[in-house]
Amino acid sequence: MIATTTPRMGQALPAAHRGLLMSVSRQVIFHDGVRLFEEGGRADRFWIVRTGTVALDMHVPGRRPAVIETLGFGELVGWSWLFDPYVWQLGAETVSPVRAYEFDAARVREMCRDDADMGRQVGHWVGQVLAHRLLAARIRLLDLYAPQGSGLPR
Repeated sequence: MIATTTPRMGQALPAAHRGLLMSVSRQVIFHDGVRLFEEGGRADRFWIVRTGTVALDMHVPGRRPAVIETLGFGELVGWSWLFDPYVWQLGAETVSPVRAYEFDAARVREMCRDDADMGRQVGHWVGQVLAHRLLAARIRLLDLYAPQGSGLPR
Protein backbone atom coordinates (compact mmCIF):
# COMPACT_ATOMS: atom_id res chain seq x y z
CA MET A 1 0.00 0.00 0.00
CA ILE A 2 1.34 3.45 -0.92
CA ALA A 3 1.57 6.10 1.77
CA THR A 4 -0.70 9.08 1.20
CA THR A 5 2.12 11.62 1.49
CA THR A 6 5.83 11.70 0.89
CA PRO A 7 8.21 11.85 3.87
CA ARG A 8 8.31 15.42 5.18
CA MET A 9 11.50 17.21 6.11
CA GLY A 10 10.27 17.72 9.67
CA GLN A 11 9.89 13.96 10.10
CA ALA A 12 13.03 12.96 8.21
CA LEU A 13 15.73 15.37 9.39
CA PRO A 14 17.03 16.01 12.91
CA ALA A 15 16.28 19.50 14.25
CA ALA A 16 19.87 20.72 13.83
CA HIS A 17 19.94 19.79 10.13
CA ARG A 18 16.46 21.23 9.57
CA GLY A 19 17.68 24.48 11.09
CA LEU A 20 20.76 24.58 8.86
CA LEU A 21 18.68 23.86 5.80
CA MET A 22 16.06 26.45 6.67
CA SER A 23 18.78 29.06 7.23
CA VAL A 24 19.44 29.11 3.47
CA SER A 25 15.79 29.14 2.40
CA ARG A 26 13.73 32.04 1.14
CA GLN A 27 9.97 32.38 1.12
CA VAL A 28 8.27 32.52 -2.28
CA ILE A 29 4.71 32.84 -3.53
CA PHE A 30 3.33 31.41 -6.79
CA HIS A 31 -0.08 31.98 -8.37
CA ASP A 32 -2.06 28.96 -9.53
CA GLY A 33 -1.09 27.61 -12.96
CA VAL A 34 2.63 28.46 -12.64
CA ARG A 35 5.05 25.90 -14.14
CA LEU A 36 7.82 25.43 -11.59
CA PHE A 37 9.85 23.21 -13.88
CA GLU A 38 9.71 21.01 -16.97
CA GLU A 39 11.10 17.54 -17.57
CA GLY A 40 14.61 17.84 -18.94
CA GLY A 41 15.19 21.32 -17.50
CA ARG A 42 18.04 22.27 -15.21
CA ALA A 43 17.30 21.28 -11.60
CA ASP A 44 18.87 24.18 -9.75
CA ARG A 45 16.42 24.65 -6.86
CA PHE A 46 13.74 22.90 -4.86
CA TRP A 47 10.84 23.84 -2.62
CA ILE A 48 9.01 22.78 0.52
CA VAL A 49 5.32 23.65 0.34
CA ARG A 50 3.93 25.83 3.12
CA THR A 51 0.41 26.29 1.71
CA GLY A 52 -1.32 25.30 -1.51
CA THR A 53 -0.81 22.39 -3.88
CA VAL A 54 1.62 21.45 -6.64
CA ALA A 55 0.95 18.74 -9.24
CA LEU A 56 3.84 16.60 -10.43
CA ASP A 57 3.37 15.45 -14.00
CA MET A 58 5.02 13.30 -16.62
CA HIS A 59 5.15 13.89 -20.36
CA VAL A 60 3.25 11.22 -22.29
CA PRO A 61 3.77 11.41 -26.09
CA GLY A 62 0.56 12.23 -27.93
CA ARG A 63 -1.35 12.94 -24.73
CA ARG A 64 -1.65 15.58 -22.05
CA PRO A 65 0.90 15.30 -19.25
CA ALA A 66 -0.15 12.66 -16.72
CA VAL A 67 -0.45 14.00 -13.18
CA ILE A 68 1.53 11.61 -11.00
CA GLU A 69 0.97 13.10 -7.58
CA THR A 70 -0.30 16.26 -5.91
CA LEU A 71 1.84 17.69 -3.13
CA GLY A 72 0.82 19.88 -0.22
CA PHE A 73 1.91 21.16 3.17
CA GLY A 74 5.41 20.18 4.24
CA GLU A 75 6.20 18.17 1.13
CA LEU A 76 9.34 18.37 -0.99
CA VAL A 77 8.88 19.58 -4.56
CA GLY A 78 11.82 18.34 -6.59
CA TRP A 79 14.46 15.71 -5.98
CA SER A 80 16.48 15.84 -9.22
CA TRP A 81 18.62 18.69 -7.82
CA LEU A 82 20.49 16.17 -5.64
CA PHE A 83 21.55 13.76 -8.39
CA ASP A 84 24.00 14.53 -11.18
CA PRO A 85 23.33 15.58 -13.98
CA TYR A 86 20.76 17.75 -12.09
CA VAL A 87 17.98 17.48 -14.70
CA TRP A 88 14.28 17.38 -13.80
CA GLN A 89 12.73 13.94 -14.29
CA LEU A 90 9.15 15.22 -13.94
CA GLY A 91 7.33 18.50 -14.43
CA ALA A 92 5.55 20.54 -11.75
CA GLU A 93 2.75 23.09 -11.81
CA THR A 94 0.88 24.89 -9.07
CA VAL A 95 -2.82 23.98 -8.95
CA SER A 96 -3.64 26.62 -6.36
CA PRO A 97 -1.77 29.61 -5.01
CA VAL A 98 1.36 28.29 -3.27
CA ARG A 99 3.57 29.65 -0.53
CA ALA A 100 6.81 27.73 -0.22
CA TYR A 101 10.34 27.75 1.04
CA GLU A 102 12.76 27.82 -1.87
CA PHE A 103 16.30 26.46 -1.70
CA ASP A 104 19.27 26.98 -3.99
CA ALA A 105 20.34 23.44 -4.90
CA ALA A 106 24.04 24.20 -5.34
CA ARG A 107 24.17 25.81 -1.90
CA VAL A 108 22.45 22.84 -0.24
CA ARG A 109 24.71 20.34 -2.04
CA GLU A 110 27.71 22.34 -0.80
CA MET A 111 26.36 22.23 2.78
CA CYS A 112 25.90 18.46 2.45
CA ARG A 113 29.47 18.04 1.18
CA ASP A 114 30.81 20.13 4.08
CA ASP A 115 28.82 18.24 6.74
CA ALA A 116 28.90 14.50 6.01
CA ASP A 117 26.21 13.69 8.59
CA MET A 118 23.87 16.30 7.13
CA GLY A 119 24.64 14.94 3.66
CA ARG A 120 23.67 11.42 4.75
CA GLN A 121 20.48 12.65 6.39
CA VAL A 122 19.42 14.79 3.41
CA GLY A 123 20.33 11.98 1.00
CA HIS A 124 18.26 9.50 2.99
CA TRP A 125 15.27 11.87 3.13
CA VAL A 126 15.40 12.62 -0.60
CA GLY A 127 15.88 8.90 -1.30
CA GLN A 128 12.70 8.12 0.64
CA VAL A 129 10.86 10.80 -1.34
CA LEU A 130 12.25 9.41 -4.60
CA ALA A 131 11.16 5.85 -3.76
CA HIS A 132 7.67 7.12 -2.93
CA ARG A 133 7.46 9.13 -6.16
CA LEU A 134 8.56 6.19 -8.32
CA LEU A 135 5.88 4.00 -6.79
CA ALA A 136 3.28 6.76 -7.22
CA ALA A 137 4.30 7.18 -10.87
CA ARG A 138 4.04 3.45 -11.52
CA ILE A 139 0.62 3.19 -9.93
CA ARG A 140 -0.70 6.29 -11.69
CA LEU A 141 0.52 5.19 -15.11
CA LEU A 142 -0.98 1.73 -14.60
CA ASP A 143 -4.27 3.34 -13.59
CA LEU A 144 -4.22 5.48 -16.73
CA TYR A 145 -2.93 3.08 -19.37
CA ALA A 146 -3.04 -0.58 -18.27
CA PRO A 147 -6.12 -2.54 -19.40
CA GLN A 148 -7.07 -3.42 -15.82
CA GLY A 149 -5.44 -0.47 -14.03
CA SER A 150 -3.04 -0.94 -11.13
CA GLY A 151 -5.35 -3.23 -9.23
CA LEU A 152 -5.07 -0.98 -6.16
CA PRO A 153 -8.13 0.70 -4.66
CA ARG A 154 -8.39 4.38 -5.47
